[in-house]
Amino acid sequence: MELLRGLGGLRDRHRPCVATIGAFDGVHLGHQAVVAQTDELARALGLPTTVVTFEPLPREYLAGADAPPRLQSFRARFEAFRGLGVDRMLCLRFNERLRSMSADDFARQLFIDGLGIRALVLGDDFRFGRAREGDAAFMHALGQREGFETHAMRTVEVGGERVSSTRLRRALAEGDFELAEALLGRPWTISGRVMHGRRLGRELGAPTANIALRHRSLPVSGVFIVRVSGAGLENAPAIANVGTRPTIAAGQRANLEVHVLEGNPELYGQRLDIQFVARIRDEQRFDGVEALREQIHRDIDAARAYFAAAPTTAAG
Repeated sequence: MELLRGLGGLRDRHRPCVATIGAFDGVHLGHQAVVAQTDELARALGLPTTVVTFEPLPREYLAGADAPPRLQSFRARFEAFRGLGVDRMLCLRFNERLRSMSADDFARQLFIDGLGIRALVLGDDFRFGRAREGDAAFMHALGQREGFETHAMRTVEVGGERVSSTRLRRALAEGDFELAEALLGRPWTISGRVMHGRRLGRELGAPTANIALRHRSLPVSGVFIVRVSGAGLENAPAIANVGTRPTIAAGQRANLEVHVLEGNPELYGQRLDIQFVARIRDEQRFDGVEALREQIHRDIDAARAYFAAAPTTAAG
């Protein structure tokens, strides 16, 4: 899959195409249905598919620190689209210039002049342009004048309720990883590279891999049963702590620390996939390091008991 950054990266060979556009945070079943619908139209017309998305996400730019936690990194979003067979991913930098463009200027520069679209798949709740003046009806009218089709996104439901990033974020916050997997069509996973930490885990009798995170917050917080893959590991039983480490070094930024239950693998510098399985407890502040050490080992015992009761549980 080809990654294009900004309108300046578009060339004649990128036109014409069939496109869709959105934040696509999480690339859940609803997003996957949009991509499938886009691909279906593209194959009928003999054209490539282009997914248009943003970085940062519009909500992050507009709400700043008050934006909802991101479900997926940019890299994970790219990999998800590649796995779905998308031909091109065009990433637009969401900034003040883009936010203040009129809907007509945005649509003409992107869809007509930039991509030369022959068909566009658009959600009924997607808005674009200054004051969010552009919508599906706007694009349908423009398409009739300029000669391209506009198709409404097919709604996807799980359990009688629409699949959405908001619903997925709520399921994760509640520790309902079974529902999260149903909404995603895959287990919810965080990927990242192991960085050097303060080695406090070793002092507490539970050495941890500290995963580098690009964003300040995650949709989960607490202590979790997880499975780890990467660096020679395959669905290895583990526990993870997500939070600000209030007992040791309270801060504002979320941290992800993972303790593999068996062995002591050398993980520094390696890229790991952390699949969340179940929640053990909330993060909490303890009265000293010894109380924290005792709780960590209770958490490890709880995770061992979980895996002993369900030895065949695995990713996917």
